Amino acid sequence: MAKIMKIRTVGDYSRYIGHIDRHPLVSVIDYAEVSPVRHCLNNYSVYGIFFHDEAEIDLAYGCGKYDYKKGTVICVAPGQVGGKEDNGEQVMLTGWALLFHPDLLHGTPLEKSIKDYSFFDYRVNEALHMTDEEHDILASLMRQIRDELQKKRDDLQDSIIVGYIELVLNFCQRFYNRQFITRKLENSDILMKFDSLLRDYYEEKRQMTLGIPTVQYCADKLCMSSNYFGEVIKRATGDTASNYIRQYVISLAQNEFAKGTSIARVAYDLGFEYPQHFSRMFKKQTGMTPTEYVERIYKK
Repeated sequence: MAKIMKIRTVGDYSRYIGHIDRHPLVSVIDYAEVSPVRHCLNNYSVYGIFFHDEAEIDLAYGCGKYDYKKGTVICVAPGQVGGKEDNGEQVMLTGWALLFHPDLLHGTPLEKSIKDYSFFDYRVNEALHMTDEEHDILASLMRQIRDELQKKRDDLQDSIIVGYIELVLNFCQRFYNRQFITRKLENSDILMKFDSLLRDYYEEKRQMTLGIPTVQYCADKLCMSSNYFGEVIKRATGDTASNYIRQYVISLAQNEFAKGTSIARVAYDLGFEYPQHFSRMFKKQTGMTPTEYVERIYKK
């Protein structure tokens, strides 16, 4: 079983790689200054933003693998496990790491809004791949945070550092938005897989034991986090993944009604425990009850 190092504080990681911190709650590490280092598999209780300049490092994240190439940013949040198991090998790294403890954000607006940066939930096959210009922007911000940390502490230092961190997160969000646009082809492929997954779900009668498909189920089957999957579908269709599923289910129901299948039977066959739950969804999606819909199609 892999040995996992607990990163309870930023200092735990810094000590492991030989970096000296200037602040108990935030650390900026220039890997070129501490190399060579040994890899480690970590259980994080802090936030971390990492980018190495080396290509093709085989890193793990949970039970998956990082799609890690040169210029890739990896963002971790408390409660996540990631990194590479220590095999004793010393490796030369260049790049940067920013680690900060949740306590640094206490009482700031970022304490609440950090949950809106959904890339902290991404699995690493969804990592951010930066352009050279984007890389230079983040590296510049890392240097500015490091320079601030080297100044004498005063009443404003923490606020300034939190401001820099928020700037880093906003740039990461901008880069992710750019990546979604440049990956439209890949996103359309995911949409096709999503459609195929929904079709197979009902053809294999999974709804009889699992109920109607959930976003989490679909994301898991496509090896994505639900947040990333939701953003891909939103950008590909203009709609939420959950609404896309509901529309798919309603289209199946409409096909069955056209064949003369009863409302109760359709509700059961689609995976609803109670017909009234189905009726509520149907009305919300179509603006009419199943009864009204059936009456309308048979009037034609």
